[in-house]
Amino acid sequence: MLINKNDAAQFCENLRRNKKVVFTNGCFDIIHAGHVRYLTAAKNFGDVLIVGLNSDNSVRKLKGALRPINNQADRAEVLLALKSVDYVIIFDELTAENLIAQVKPDIYVKGGDYTLDTLPEAKIVQNYGGRVEFVKLVAGKSTSNIIKKIEATS
Repeated sequence: MLINKNDAAQFCENLRRNKKVVFTNGCFDIIHAGHVRYLTAAKNFGDVLIVGLNSDNSVRKLKGALRPINNQADRAEVLLALKSVDYVIIFDELTAENLIAQVKPDIYVKGGDYTLDTLPEAKIVQNYGGRVEFVKLVAGKSTSNIIKKIEATS
């Protein structure tokens, strides 16, 4: 289910009454096995998994003018088709700090390429008593690598 960002705080407050809420975020431009394994691992930390999805505008700012490959509606639809993902919230900022402050997940999950020191959202999560977990990335699996492979064969 796609949740409107404006409704996220109340929606998640209701969820937290009887569920352990897990949150992660990212661009998820071209879904690949690394994403699937990552999202499955994230879901295993709790009862429901909410994915904060970077909007098309924020992906362009983060990744460059040629990205995203897939628009935000398509990316949300694909994420919601995965059995590990329960909810998606599209956000326009470059980081998920504001969204984390609204959602207040019990557990915030990011890839192992981050640390507590390099993750701006970590302090917010820790300040309200939440937990931050890191999931090991699958080597060689990335949207950038897929794009490079396509370009090399064109």
